[in-house]
Amino acid sequence: MRAVFGLVLIVGIGLAGFAVYMVNAMLENAQAEADRLRASQGPSIKTVEVYVATKPLAYGHRLTKEDVKLVQFPTASLPEGVFSTEEALIPEGKDRARTVLRNMEKHEAILEVKVTAPGEDAGITNKLAHGMRAFAIKVDTSSGVAGFLRPDDRVDIYWTGNIGRGGLRTEGQSEGDVTKLIETGVKLIAVDQTSDGNTTGAILARTVTVAASPQQVAALAQAQSTGKLTLSLVGATDDSVAEAIEVDQTSLLGLAQAEVKQVEPEAEVCTIRTRRGSEVIISEIPCTN
Repeated sequence: MRAVFGLVLIVGIGLAGFAVYMVNAMLENAQAEADRLRASQGPSIKTVEVYVATKPLAYGHRLTKEDVKLVQFPTASLPEGVFSTEEALIPEGKDRARTVLRNMEKHEAILEVKVTAPGEDAGITNKLAHGMRAFAIKVDTSSGVAGFLRPDDRVDIYWTGNIGRGGLRTEGQSEGDVTKLIETGVKLIAVDQTSDGNTTGAILARTVTVAASPQQVAALAQAQSTGKLTLSLVGATDDSVAEAIEVDQTSLLGLAQAEVKQVEPEAEVCTIRTRRGSEVIISEIPCTN
């Protein structure tokens, strides 16, 4: 009898232990499933479909349907000028393709500022703001900042010429030569025949093209025809305003203009001599020419 009771007791303890084990396993599985469910839900983020590049796109590339695809983009971080429909990005028509204006990387959003209007080429006309004109300036290695100019850079423009002033002269310099700052912060839109702002390396240019207002174009044309134009590169983050600058040789050397004193001519004196015995008398008389 005791043996049966002991056997029943052992079996009962085993069943109880097995039941506890099963309950713990079920609780752990339920907790893990709940954690996975919470992780999959995450925070609620609103998104919208926009077109991005499927591969790196270089300046001048003609955009096609194979170059873009739709992806979900967070609405809160949506940049300005995105495309959400194929009709807006790639209109129907053989000559309606857009051209890439700025290099783009894979999965980068296609923006209006990075492509031309439908059917347009990536020429300098797309870089001219309303009311601005393109003007070409002749440069060489010294006046063109030794080839370090690139499209989209900003430059100050100096004019050197003769304005008829007197002063010191050196070999190769005319009397009255002066250097003057005539334009500041002018934007370059092309260097020689290149308008791609992503160009790297030095370009030994012969001409640069700037964006200027009609009034500035007239001033630059007059300056270029009467003297020499020299460019000075402005820093990318420099927002300072240059003051009026004018330097001639006298101010460069720190010399003052010599004052010219006019000497009054001495008055002419006419005399007559009269002898009275042994005495000679000298008398002044009016001069006659």
